[in-house]
Amino acid sequence: MIDQELKNLNEPLKKNGTNHPYLVDENNWLDELGDSHQTTSIETPVNTEYLNKSDAEKLVKIQHHFKEIMETLGMDLSDDSLKGTPGRVAKMFVKEIFSGLSPRNMPDMSLFENKFGYKEVLLEKNITVQSFCEHHFLPIIGKAHIAYKPGDKVIGLSKLNRIVDYYSRRPQVQERLTRQIAETLRQVLETDSVAVYIEAVHFCVQARGIEHQGCTTVTSDFGGDFKKENVRHSFYQSIQTNI
Repeated sequence: MIDQELKNLNEPLKKNGTNHPYLVDENNWLDELGDSHQTTSIETPVNTEYLNKSDAEKLVKIQHHFKEIMETLGMDLSDDSLKGTPGRVAKMFVKEIFSGLSPRNMPDMSLFENKFGYKEVLLEKNITVQSFCEHHFLPIIGKAHIAYKPGDKVIGLSKLNRIVDYYSRRPQVQERLTRQIAETLRQVLETDSVAVYIEAVHFCVQARGIEHQGCTTVTSDFGGDFKKENVRHSFYQSIQTNI
């Protein structure tokens, strides 16, 4: 029934002989691409024309379009409970959950001289990950564990949290998120010996599609000394220890 409705919607658009932006995906290949968590690059796909707009411009545009979405769904925005929702959603998108799309919000990567001469693994674990799946715009909630072996410089511990937060606050794919954090730390710390391990729950699996509860997605990125089996084994043991 729904498949036939999609075809009926598409038919007038197809007759124009163009790839209309509102052409509905009848064959579900885009859904399959999203469900497979496929991505094309370590860089977040962005449109610089919109990325460079002011927050005020983004708020106005998102509020307008989200109001249309709600009305299309059949919701009555004259109701006191709903009339402010488009504005609240716009503010949440721009100022909160997708604030990591703006390069202006990249955290300051201040480094300090390694005066202690500390050369062993430094690990910070259980860093909160709160992101959104770029395929369905549903939450990704989990933890990140980050380790590195310092050289002449070290980074403030809170900066590790801020780097995770910055790359999480955008529509994401967990594989890309893991690599973005790892590559940024390697550039900043000027060392390949960085490990990033993320375990997260995807609501695009829990709340739609297969609707399976209790599934956890695990991704990792190991470089430098962490490619050595004994160092990696020690890392795994450390993140499993309850402290």
